[in-house]
Amino acid sequence: MTEQTQTQTQTETGVEVEPVAPAELESPAQADVRTPPEAGVQAGPPDLPAPGPVRPAQGKSRRPLLLGVLRWTAAVLVCGGLGAGTAMGITAMERTDVPGLATESDGRWEYPRISLPALPADAPRPWTEGNPGEIHHADLRKLVLPAPAGATLDPKLNGGWSGLDSYLALLPQGQRGPVEEFMAESALRHVAARGWTTPDGTTTRIHLLRFSSVAFAEAFRDEVMGGASKGSGLPAGVGSAAIDPSTRDIEVPNVSGYTYAEEEPHGPEQTRWSYLQAGDTFGVVTQTRKGGVLTVPFQQTVTLQAQLLG
Repeated sequence: MTEQTQTQTQTETGVEVEPVAPAELESPAQADVRTPPEAGVQAGPPDLPAPGPVRPAQGKSRRPLLLGVLRWTAAVLVCGGLGAGTAMGITAMERTDVPGLATESDGRWEYPRISLPALPADAPRPWTEGNPGEIHHADLRKLVLPAPAGATLDPKLNGGWSGLDSYLALLPQGQRGPVEEFMAESALRHVAARGWTTPDGTTTRIHLLRFSSVAFAEAFRDEVMGGASKGSGLPAGVGSAAIDPSTRDIEVPNVSGYTYAEEEPHGPEQTRWSYLQAGDTFGVVTQTRKGGVLTVPFQQTVTLQAQLLG
């Protein structure tokens, strides 16, 4: 069979075997264009379609589908990115910054970070080996609770040394003389005090009294407690009081606490106070507020002061 006959027969069956040189396919557009035959060259039957590997009709039908897929993919990626960005933004925010997730205040005051003061060299802490007298060797002024944030300080009770008169001012006029005599007999060593008023109208006063021994501190505690039980050891302006159970669950080792609250009906203000006895030191925490002393800040203040003494 001759080459011309082989070419013609295979072309009629739909199989193109005539090789195409790579140089003739410089671009996709040129793949559908055949060069006219030169004179004297048999090119096959003139009514056959020009061969080519590209089928334009099918390419045009897939193009909208591919564009739609690309658009949906881009949309999903954008939405996913926005969702991830929102989630990362929320997790990076504080809980109180997210609307609907803010934690409501329970009424506690914002106190500064509190730590026990340093002791003099070789001085033991109370209730440790080598200190059977339960003496507080730390500076008594450093054991007074600091004021919370936003409070207005009392310039007369600034946390420094204070005279006995600042404590006697808490008592009714008729009780100051006997207490002053007791203090003279018990060899009172120091008095430190701090006072402040918070924006909610609560006035707080803390007095720490250090005696020469734990025996005198306990004797004064018993004296005060006896007067309170008889109704004679009440703060100035308080007509009647009862035991206040709000601090019953406060447990600090080596600290004894006794809390009272002014009973109703009372005047425009109410008073709550707590006695704290720890070794050689006796403390009094007093709060007064128009309408009534709030329980949460009172508990908080008494607890922190007891921890400093313990």
